[in-house]
Amino acid sequence: MTGGADEDREDAVRDFHDAVNMTASELEEWLATDESRHAGQHKGGGESTGHASGRRIVELLRSRRGDLDADDERHMRKVSGYVRRHLAQRPSGDVTATTWRYSLMNWGHDPQK
Repeated sequence: MTGGADEDREDAVRDFHDAVNMTASELEEWLATDESRHAGQHKGGGESTGHASGRRIVELLRSRRGDLDADDERHMRKVSGYVRRHLAQRPSGDVTATTWRYSLMNWGHDPQK
């Protein structure tokens, strides 16, 4: 790997950890709730994109940096981008029990933390 690729990977890891403010245990517990399973975009009636991503995020949070591959790095960038875009769409008022918050939590970010 070149220095540039190493820096890109470090940027992806840093941005991911900046975006994901839930621990692996918190996220895993959240993903087991009905609210989590019902939030987000469901393709074909199955698991939502965010819920599947949440399961992957738990794995990434528990993995060692040296064990990350290019696919992991791509997913970390996807998570960071999603969280950044979704935060920019914050609705007005109390967001405690909103699908907006629940969707973000599926992606590992609790805006109320």
